Amino acid sequence: MTVNIQYVGVDVSDTLSAFTKEKLEKLFNRYEFLINASVNFKQDEKDHNDGKICNIELSLPGPRIFATANERNFEVSVRETISDLDRQLKKRKQVYKTH
Repeated sequence: MTVNIQYVGVDVSDTLSAFTKEKLEKLFNRYEFLINASVNFKQDEKDHNDGKICNIELSLPGPRIFATANERNFEVSVRETISDLDRQLKKRKQVYKTH
């Protein structure tokens, strides 16, 4: 499992990185065909209520899967994004046939 985390205009947080890797590890354990994940954390300066953006892109055989969330804090944003990815991966797994 390879996870690349980037902080764009946001201070680097080891706690947030560990939280994100823990959540992604559950996806990697459930879906063995995943190759790696790219995570971006951004702050939207215009949106003061929400504005904590998490983008996650997963590499796997076939087209990549992408999800994003804009919430009031990064932990909620990570959970929402991973929930969206899980939904997409369930659909993708139905396409794959194991022989």
